[in-house]
Amino acid sequence: MAVAGGGIAGLGAIAVILFQLFTGQDLSSIIPSQPQVGSGEESEIQQCETGADANSNDACRLAAGTVVLDKYWGTQVQGYRAPQLIIVDQQTSTACGTASNQTGPFYCPPEETVYVDPTFFGLLRQQFDATAGDLAQLYVLAHEYGHHVQYITGIMDQHPSNGTGPDSNGVRTELQADCFAGAWVGDMTTQVDENGVPYLKEPTQQQIADAINAAGAVGDDHIQQESGGIVNPESWTHGSSEQRQRWFETGYRNGPSACDTFAVSGASL
Repeated sequence: MAVAGGGIAGLGAIAVILFQLFTGQDLSSIIPSQPQVGSGEESEIQQCETGADANSNDACRLAAGTVVLDKYWGTQVQGYRAPQLIIVDQQTSTACGTASNQTGPFYCPPEETVYVDPTFFGLLRQQFDATAGDLAQLYVLAHEYGHHVQYITGIMDQHPSNGTGPDSNGVRTELQADCFAGAWVGDMTTQVDENGVPYLKEPTQQQIADAINAAGAVGDDHIQQESGGIVNPESWTHGSSEQRQRWFETGYRNGPSACDTFAVSGASL
């Protein structure tokens, strides 16, 4: 994510989403077995045992990311309970509709489950000019975790969907999830393993640029432009590229307490 007018420098020392490459570090004890769903069958994610696996395999990276996210939100939310992550292969049915790379990653509140098909990141590269690297991928995961936090803390109940548009609850919900993702990114290098070693390393400028690129790619205005249509704010469900970048940085700089998107006027969103 980036900040409008701030460029890369606006994010400062944002941490990177690359897992430590410790040759002997075994992640199998901290990464729970997660179902991989496709064609009606379930199997276990294979070969997700080391930091190297998390660096080289999108599914392993997402699974390992849940470890750090759960540690963070466990310190922020009283009575926190972790969501389930399901890595989707092709497509699967959920209580919230079909999950696939076409629908994109999403959180299903009734199931308290995050669904992600890693091939979605390829679509971001092909269709929306995003590089969708390591940091961008875990930003997507952190955004969906933000929705889980909204659900278990009652925010979704307090601010139910009231249609589309730039001032809608839907847009405010999505921008808050971006802010929550930024809050995690700002803190994630403090999450350590049993030996006191951080799971995540500091970023390179290229990785920061990749995250900024991803933020712009998923704004409603950018998606409408890339799809060949006109920019129509009244149909927005997630917010503009500028808004998504700005709220991400708000969380990154100030933590989750600064993420009350429902308390600001429409002009300040």
